[in-house]
Formats: sequence, C-alpha cells, structure tokens
Amino acid sequence: MADVLPLVEARLRTALGEPDARAAVTFLGTDRIEVLRFHEGDIVRYATLGMSAQPMTDPAAVIADPVEGPRVELVLSVRGGVADTDKVLRPLAVLAASPQVEGVVVAPGASLDVGEPLWPGAPFTSVLVAEPGGLVEDLELDGPLDPVRFLPLLPMTPNEAAWKRVHGAQALQERWLDQGTDLRDPSRGSVPLE
Repeated sequence: MADVLPLVEARLRTALGEPDARAAVTFLGTDRIEVLRFHEGDIVRYATLGMSAQPMTDPAAVIADPVEGPRVELVLSVRGGVADTDKVLRPLAVLAASPQVEGVVVAPGASLDVGEPLWPGAPFTSVLVAEPGGLVEDLELDGPLDPVRFLPLLPMTPNEAAWKRVHGAQALQERWLDQGTDLRDPSRGSVPLE
C-alpha cells in the first residue's frame, strides 16, 4: 500500500504554496501528526498532515478496516498579526489525532472541542467542520482507497457552539453569512444569536 502522506503534502503545496513552518506532535498510541503553516498575504493557514495516513473507522465497528474508510486533513485559516495563532498547533494536532484516540469520524457539520482556547486569549474553544472542496481539492487515491478530503475548520465561540447544538450547523453558517461575520478574525466576538 502506497504511503498517502507525500501525495497529501504535494496537494497542500500545490494549493497553498510552500509552508514556512512545520511542527510535529506524537500522542501515545497514535501516528505522528504534523501541522504545516502557510502564508498568503495577511492570511495564515494551518494544515494537518498525518490524519489521512489511516482511514477513519466507525466507532461501532468491531474491526478497523485498514484500507477503506474516509480520509481527511484539517485546514484552519486566520488573519495574521492579530493574535498569537501559532499556538494553535497543538490543539490542531489533538483534533487531527481524535479519530485514532477517540474513534470519532470527523465529517462536515461536526463540532470539535479542545476544552481550552485554541490559542492564548482566543474566544474559541471549538471549531465547526465545514464542507471540503473550496480551498484544497480532494485528493483522489487509487481504489479501493477513499479520496483524501481537506476540511476547513471555522472557530466557534462557546455561545455559537451551544446554539449550533440546538439549531444545527447549516443554521449557524447562515447566521454568520447574514451578519457578514469575518470567520478569519482571530479575535472576533460571537455572532448575535437571538
């Protein structure tokens, strides 16, 4: 079986350019997760590398399928120079390791919570997983492997996360759109939710 990570990194470089920094985190019992940082103007993008090495498995499955199953990497985009967002590297690696550690399948519409600010002073402790295909195109792999999907992460305040649990991901995204919310602003407040 071919190692998919070099292909994933090549796709990230094609879409986002050359990374200007990278960090690696290894959690006990998991594969190594890297986080690559890319700059594009005043936007800083952080992308995981390593999450897609193994397919995600339904937590109810008795045996994990080593070949078939969804494969993803995570991408977070924020405006640079406003906050110390480079400290998001460890929380991103924690989220990327969650399929291996907790047996979760990360998919669009899901909420992922790290239980602490994403970076020092951040008003966000969780993210909404958005639909793939905009920034980085899916990476098709040879069958029977599922393609690697690059899922954008949208930071949520605790109030937004609670509102999303009641009303759903689509309703929260519509609220952000209606209010003209800058989801890349690392210090933005919660969108009005009344």
